[in-house]
Amino acid sequence: MTSPDLQPVLDDETALRLLREGEVELEGRLVDASNTTLRGVITLDGVTARCVYKPVAGERPLWDFPDGTLAGREVSAYLVSRATGWDVVPPTVLRDGPFGPGACQLWIDEPDDLEPLVGFVPADSLPPRWFRIAAAQDEDGLPYALAHADDPRLARLAVFDAVINNADRKGAHVLVGPDDRIYGVDHGVSFHVEDKLRTVLWGWARRTLPPDAVEVLDRLSEDLAGPLGDGLAEHLTRAEVAATAARVTRLRTRGRFPRPSQDWPAVPWPPI
Repeated sequence: MTSPDLQPVLDDETALRLLREGEVELEGRLVDASNTTLRGVITLDGVTARCVYKPVAGERPLWDFPDGTLAGREVSAYLVSRATGWDVVPPTVLRDGPFGPGACQLWIDEPDDLEPLVGFVPADSLPPRWFRIAAAQDEDGLPYALAHADDPRLARLAVFDAVINNADRKGAHVLVGPDDRIYGVDHGVSFHVEDKLRTVLWGWARRTLPPDAVEVLDRLSEDLAGPLGDGLAEHLTRAEVAATAARVTRLRTRGRFPRPSQDWPAVPWPPI
C-alpha cells in the first residue's frame, strides 16, 4: 500500500475511481476555509492518496447562491476543466462521505521550494514579467503590490475562470503540483447566471486570447451543446448551463480576455 505521506501520481481515471469508491478516513479540518473543508486519506485496492472532502451539510448559506449547491459547482468546474484538455482542476467527484454527500477532490501537494506565482511584492521590486494588479501597504505603511507572473499556465486558468464565472479566484486557490502543472481549487461560487468574475489574475485584461484558448473555446461551444452540457445539468440549472455557453460564445466572439467590471469588486477579499 502507498503511504499517505507520499501522494501518488495517478491518471484521471484511476483518481476518479479512487475518489468515488475509496474509503475515506478524515485527518482534520482546514480552518481557514469559509465552508467546512476536511482533509482525509482515501484508500481503494491498495492505492492510498489524500483528498479534500467538502460536505454539503457544512456549506455556509450565501445570499446569491442557492443553498446546498456548492459541491455540485465544484464538480462542474472539474467537468469543464477536463473538457478543455488543460486539466486545471484536480479530479473531483460528488459522493457520500463521513458527513453525508459532498465534493471529494484529489489533494495536490506543492513542492516545499516552490516560488509563488501570485502574491504581494514590494512596490519597487516587481519581478520581471510580472503584472501589477493592485496597490497595497504592509502594516508599517510600506508600499506593496498585488501581482502575478506572466505565465501561460496562469493565462489558461484566467480563461477557465471567465468561462465558469469564478467569483473567488484568490492567490491561495492557485496551486503548483509536483508535475509542474498549475491547478485551481475552490470553485464553489462559480457558474452564476449574473456576471460575478472576481480574480487576482487580471494581468491579461483586454489582451488578445492566445490561439490555444481560441481552439478550446470552439471545442467547449460544441461540447456544451452535447455531453458536457448534459453533465453540467446534473449539478446546475438549465439557466446556468445556458449562461456558461453564452460566456464561451462571448469570449470567442470578442477574442480577448475580459476586463474588470466597474459594477462590483473585481478582486476577491482577501486576495490571497
